[in-house]
Order: sequence, then C-alpha cells, then structure tokens
Amino acid sequence: ARLEALKELAKLSADPTFATEFISMEGIGTLARLVEICSLLSFGEMLAFTLTAFLELMDHGIVSWDLISLSFIKQIASYVNQPMVDVSILQRSLAILESMVLNSHSLYHRVAQEITVGQLIGHLQVTPNICHLSQHVIRGNRPIKAEMAHQLYVLQVLTFNLLEERMMTKMDPSDQAQRDIIFELRRIAFDGENDPSGTEKRKAMYTKDYKMLGFTNHVNPAMDFTQTPPGMLALDNMLYLAKLHQDTYIRIVLENSSREDKHECPFGRCAIELTRMLCEILQVGELPNEGCNDYHPMFFTHDRAWEEFFCVCIQLLNKTWKEMRATAEDFNKVMQVVREQITRTLAMKPSSLDQLKGKLRGLSYSEILRLRQSERMSQDDFQSPPIIELRERIQPEILELIKQQRLNRLCEGSCFRKLGNRRRQEKFWFCRLSLNHKVLHYGDLDESPQGEVPFELLTDKIPVSDIKSVVTGKDCPHMKEKSALKQNKVLEQAFSILYDPDENLNFVAPNKYEYCIWTDGLCALLGREMGSDLTRSDLDTLISMEMKLRLLDLENITIPEAPPPVPKEPSTYNFTYNYG
Repeated sequence: ARLEALKELAKLSADPTFATEFISMEGIGTLARLVEICSLLSFGEMLAFTLTAFLELMDHGIVSWDLISLSFIKQIASYVNQPMVDVSILQRSLAILESMVLNSHSLYHRVAQEITVGQLIGHLQVTPNICHLSQHVIRGNRPIKAEMAHQLYVLQVLTFNLLEERMMTKMDPSDQAQRDIIFELRRIAFDGENDPSGTEKRKAMYTKDYKMLGFTNHVNPAMDFTQTPPGMLALDNMLYLAKLHQDTYIRIVLENSSREDKHECPFGRCAIELTRMLCEILQVGELPNEGCNDYHPMFFTHDRAWEEFFCVCIQLLNKTWKEMRATAEDFNKVMQVVREQITRTLAMKPSSLDQLKGKLRGLSYSEILRLRQSERMSQDDFQSPPIIELRERIQPEILELIKQQRLNRLCEGSCFRKLGNRRRQEKFWFCRLSLNHKVLHYGDLDESPQGEVPFELLTDKIPVSDIKSVVTGKDCPHMKEKSALKQNKVLEQAFSILYDPDENLNFVAPNKYEYCIWTDGLCALLGREMGSDLTRSDLDTLISMEMKLRLLDLENITIPEAPPPVPKEPSTYNFTYNYG
C-alpha cells in the first residue's frame, strides 16, 4: 500500500496546486525524514518514487533549498557514492544534488565535501571511451530528445574548451622542449627515421627546410607560434598529423616544397591559420548556451576527434589551394573558401569523419562558386518587383538570340543515320535550311561528311510553307514499329516533319544536343514556342549573365520596391522660357 501511495504521490507532485497544499501540511519534511531514516524504505521502487516526489515538489520553488538538512544531503550523497546502486535511485539522487548546487551557494560547498569527481567518474567506467555515446546514444534506435541533444551539445562544448589552455599558450622560443617539436616536424618531413648525414651537417640547411615547411619565419619558426589564438594548439595539431598520418604529412610538404611556379601551398602558415579558423567555427573557449541543441555527431565517433578533424581539413585546404591555382597573395581568399566549405559541410551534420570527407569532396571550389551564384540569384533583391520587371523585359531579347542561333545551326545542317536493316552497311543523309529560311534541302550520302554539304548535292527539298507540324518520340511515323520502340535512346531523339500532301520526313538525331537544336529550330520556323531542355538552360544562363551585367553599377545599392513618386505639378510655369 505504501508503494502505491508513493507512486501516486510522485505523479501528483508535478501539479502546482497539489504541491502547495502538500507542502503546507509539512509534506516535504516528512519525505526528507523517510529518506534520512532509510530503514523505513526498502531500496528500489519505493525509494525511487520518494526521491521523485521530493524533487518534483522542490522544483516548484515554494520551499528554499537552503532549508535542507545536512543529514539529508549525506544520505543522498551516500546513494551516489555506492558503486552498485540501482540506476533509478542514482539518476534521481544526481538530479537532487544538481538542483542543490544550482540553487544554493552554501549547499554547493556541502555537496562538494560529500561528492568527489572520482566518485562520479566511477559511474562512467562502463563506457570505455566517448565512442560509447556514438554507439548507444547517438546511433541508438530511440530518437534523441531535446534534453539529450542539449546535454550532448554541452558535452561537445566543454570537450572543446579543454583545448583553450593550449590555444592561449604562446610558444617560448627559448624553451628547448618546445623547439624540439619543430625539429621533429622537420626530421619527419626530410630525414625519415635516421639522419645519416649527421645533425651538425644538417644545421646549415635548417633555414631552407623551414622555408619548405611553409613557416613565415624561416630563421626561427618558433616565432610563428607566439600569437594567440591559436598558440601551441597549432603545433600540437601539426605534430599529430606528422606522427599519426605520416604519409599524408610528408606528401603535403614535399609536393609543395618541390614546386617552382609560385603556386606552392605553405603548410606551416596554413596549419596555423586553419587551427585559428577551426577554433572560431567550433567556438573553443565559449560557454554553452542555454537551450542550444547544436551538436555534431561525428565528434563523438573518435577519442581524438579534434585532431582528426584538423587532419581532414588540412588536406581539404591543400586540395582547394591547387584547384584555385593560388599563390601567396591569394592566401586570404583560399582561407575564406575553405571556411565556407567547412561550415557548409558541418551544417549537413555528417555522422562520422568518413562521411565528412565524402561531403567535403563534393564541395569543390567550382561547386562553391556555383552555390554562391545560385544563392545570389535567389536573394530578395532578385525577387523584388523592379528586378522581375527587368527580367521580363530582357527575356524576349534573349529568346530572339536563341532563336537566331538555332536557325543558324539549321542553315549549317546536320548528318543523320538512316534506320534500316542492321546487316546492311550504315547509310547517312544530310539536311540543312536554306539561307533565306524558306526551304529545307536534304539528300542521301555514302558516308558521314566532314563539314557542311553544298546545297547542289542535296537533291530533295521541302518548302517551309508546306510544313504542317513537327512531332516527336512515339508520335513519329517511323517510331510506331515495335522494333524501334524497344530502343529508348532512339525514341528520345526521334522527330518527324509532316508536310503536304500527307508526307513526312523522319529524323533520328545523333545526340540529345542535336535533337534540341533541330526541334527548337523547326518550332521557330513555324512560329511556335521553343520548349526543349536546352532552350530553358540557355535562357536561364543568358538572362543571368545579362542581369549581372546590367546590375553591376548597382552593387551594394538597395533597389526600392516601387518607383519614386512623381512630384506635384508646380503652381505656375513662369520659370519656362518662351522661344516665340
């Protein structure tokens, strides 16, 4: 009966009205005594419901946490300090202790005396590393709720904040241990495992080596790490890459140090700037925001996720540098593109580092340019009434330009294959439009021509005025045979001219481009709309280019939604000059 009563109490305690009435009847004191005299409660469900009810009642803020007795705190702490306590009791005990710490400064010190970090870590020993979170929480079967997402975000922020100390630590150029790390970077890149030439002999070449490594200060590269951020964190990242991904490190350094065309990517300078950029993107050193759930699953898939993330990004930087054919003067431009590649990819929330690599491969420099252009075109300015009106005025001019191009191509003519028996030798025929656009000339050929065919060799002709219509695909007379219908590619590129008296001229274009050119050109001759995919693509491209050219002078100028109002008519026209 007591168990059922406590279960009901735990449920009702969340109601503010019930809580007020229960607390007025000294209910919280009774629950606290039940917990302190634990012999009255058997472990398990009964104690768990008691703790739940206590926490729910205290959360209403009616009673101050400062009134909690020391014996109650000790009893709750004892549940946490037990190594094999029931999970439901542990969860509720931790929640009560958390509320004490958050709501009372004095209780914070009391709880700190009872609970140590070591005792809390003991409950996490079942998870050998952070990958447990990825396997059992992030990739589990249950959906992640808002509270869990927030806790993962907080864990991510606090984990990255462990890097803050190194990020804000300047390198001491006189510290030999720190300088040895730079020597190690040079040795791995240029000496391999052993240095057969001897250290003394190599000292004279150190400056040259540091230049090849891409440091700004060739004489004393330690000076490159005196700026914070990124401080020593950049050097840590470089050493991790050199030791854990040695082949990648050596390849990046050597392929750039051997170039003579001023397009070499300075590894040292890039690694330092990239580390600074990643710290900004991931907000290293910033406190977690309340209510934020923006965590990245891939950072929970590896115990050294930060370092591995850097290794992926430095390879991306090297690749983008080559795609942009950048020089030292383009350094900032390259870093801006790399920042955009990284932030766009992080926004996709890749679930693993391998997925991150795949998505970054898809975001090449050319793709970034395409996305920028597409986004500029879809901005509000391009949807405003003046811009839409300008687009509508430009469109007829562009369509006329496309029409002329299609007709010019018909005047040049094209070669087509004849559909027939496969056993026979392939035959060709040629068709072209007269220069005055009034007649189609066509005729058979023995072989595919190399260029234009003179009108004199094309013995047959059809006046454009006789053409009734142009049909495509399965509506074509020569596509109604079963054998032809089996060839989908042929069907997609087939079209026919229907002309008087009930005659037709059948075509199968050699490719999709020629199909679009001819169907568009014939529609233009007949005064009909050109509706091919090629026309739509050309129209979008040419209008986009023309709009940009016309709007060049208006860059960074806000275009009003409506034209300015016409001023009022003047009261008199005495200011006008009479020429009479």
